Amino acid sequence: MLDHSPDAPTVSKVLIVDDHPILRHGIAQMIEREPDLDPCAEAGSVDEALEVLASQQVDLMVVDLSLADQSGMDLIRTVRTHHPQVKCLVLTMHDEKLHAERALRAGARGYLMKHETTKKIVIALRCLRDGRIFLSDTIASDLLERMAGASSTAPASPMAALTDRELEVLRLIGRGLKTGDIARTLHRSVHTVEAHRANIKRKLGLRTAQELAHAAFSAMPQ
Repeated sequence: MLDHSPDAPTVSKVLIVDDHPILRHGIAQMIEREPDLDPCAEAGSVDEALEVLASQQVDLMVVDLSLADQSGMDLIRTVRTHHPQVKCLVLTMHDEKLHAERALRAGARGYLMKHETTKKIVIALRCLRDGRIFLSDTIASDLLERMAGASSTAPASPMAALTDRELEVLRLIGRGLKTGDIARTLHRSVHTVEAHRANIKRKLGLRTAQELAHAAFSAMPQ
């Protein structure tokens, strides 16, 4: 129950976006214990999240990058453009710095792994609320090393050559979706998805559909 007394802390409204209901509810239960955070709504897809944002006040958003209908990255970009007052915290299974960099460029203000402690999630939300950026220790270290040039001699990941849309297509291939299913999920034509598949194979040095499927499955967060 919210405290409406004069000395009560300012409460930030939090929208939780994840296509797994159990995870959404778990995050909401963790957050609602805090007097200054209110899990005001949950959404399982990009469309549901946009409906919430259009109908009520939201201050903070916790979002997974892997959603059923579209990429969480697309949602973050839309929020940055149309709801710039909402600060986005990515909570995901993707621990590659590639995903973190792209999420930050898209407009996210924080990046955490789903296995992080409740305390870190709460700290991250408060940092975002106060106008700061919060990153998991591993991601922060990787990004700092890159900025300092310490890892300049390390070979770049082939995945870095893929565009955000190609990464999304690769993720959906890894989930077992066929070309037609991917086209419907991303609201694109089959021809466009086939072009993305061809580009992915070329950039990753793959020759067959079987090699592409294996690479896509291997790229899925474990």
